[in-house]
Amino acid sequence: MNDLLTLLKDGVKRVRQHHAIEHATLHVLSERFPNGTFAGYSDPLGFLIFGPVDSYGLRRAVGDAMLRLQAGEPQLAIHANCGTMLASTATLTALAALIGSAGQKGTIARFTSMLTWVLGALVISRPLGLWLQRYTTLPQIADRWLVEVRPLSTGKIPVHRVFFE
Repeated sequence: MNDLLTLLKDGVKRVRQHHAIEHATLHVLSERFPNGTFAGYSDPLGFLIFGPVDSYGLRRAVGDAMLRLQAGEPQLAIHANCGTMLASTATLTALAALIGSAGQKGTIARFTSMLTWVLGALVISRPLGLWLQRYTTLPQIADRWLVEVRPLSTGKIPVHRVFFE
């Protein structure tokens, strides 16, 4: 049982580290390719990057992102377009709509109440999503080593798989 718990903790730590490196890489790519649109997805083995960059350019961006995280730029681990932001916004908005519609009689009253609650949820969802990323990312990455950047597709949207040891 202890071995399983240790394995699970290590897997979560790796995902959080890869998530931080993914975000830092997206920041670096956005600096280098300001007209490019990039996205990523992290897991225990590394992450995927979707967007117009070749393998060499992505390898350099990942390396630079890791160096910058290790050199004291932990803010690179936080990204405004993270899925955590979307999840917190969707969750709060749905809850707000449910709360806002509860107990209201009449369409106008229900709509007005829901709108008020949803607007409040939208206002607080951004700072909440940024705050939550402190728990979904881990910028302490000294034990992560880039192993490979592998292209997965040459279609309309380039995709690369980034592996770590």
